[in-house]
Amino acid sequence: MASIFTRIINGEIPSYKVAEDENFLAFLDINPLEKGHTLVVPKKEIDYIFDLDDETLQGMIVFAKRVAKKIQAKIACKRVAVVVFGLEVPHAHIHLIPMENEYDVDFRKVKPKFTPEEFEETARMIRE
Repeated sequence: MASIFTRIINGEIPSYKVAEDENFLAFLDINPLEKGHTLVVPKKEIDYIFDLDDETLQGMIVFAKRVAKKIQAKIACKRVAVVVFGLEVPHAHIHLIPMENEYDVDFRKVKPKFTPEEFEETARMIRE
């Protein structure tokens, strides 16, 4: 069965897309730690990031860098954290999280809530 990320890539599940090319997709996390929290995934479904072939992993990091630069330009933050975390979705992914301090990247903290309109506006800001 396809992962939820593969279903997003295939357009079966809606998402708030931030960036896309022939190999990768970046979209807002719907359960974000901070405004602009973005997931970067390869379009090729591989469970674990370090099982990706070297070319795909390299391309994913370069793609994530481009997206992180856009996030930092549009979302007020000191840096964009890069986190490989989570076991719940069997599809390699990178979290890009705008941060002011380390607490902003604590997955145990209470997460902010955003409306669909706020998600769409954030995605649009980052895309531009």
